[in-house]
Amino acid sequence: MALKMHSSLAVHVGDWLKTEIVAPAGISVTALAEHLGVSRQALSTLLNGNASLSADMAIRFEKAFGVKADTLLRMQATYELAQARLHERDIKVRKLAAA
Repeated sequence: MALKMHSSLAVHVGDWLKTEIVAPAGISVTALAEHLGVSRQALSTLLNGNASLSADMAIRFEKAFGVKADTLLRMQATYELAQARLHERDIKVRKLAAA
C-alpha cells in the first residue's frame, strides 16, 4: 500500500523558491532573471506559481544557489500530482484487463 501525502502539504516549487531562496538572497526578480539568463516574465511566472519548473530552469537554480535540480523537480512533480489528485474522481478510466 502506497502512502499518500495530503495535497495541502504540496507546495508549488516556485513559491518555495521565492520564499526560501530568492527573498533571503535579497535579489530582485529582474536582477535574478538577468543572472540566470532568462526573461523576467518567465521567472516571475514561475515564482508566482503560474508556471511549472522546467529541467533547464532547475539547473539554472542549482548553478546559482546550490539547491539540487533533482530535488526541485521532485517538488514540482509532487505538487502536480497533488493537484491532479484533487479531481481524480473526475478521471473516468477503468482498469485494463491483462491479456
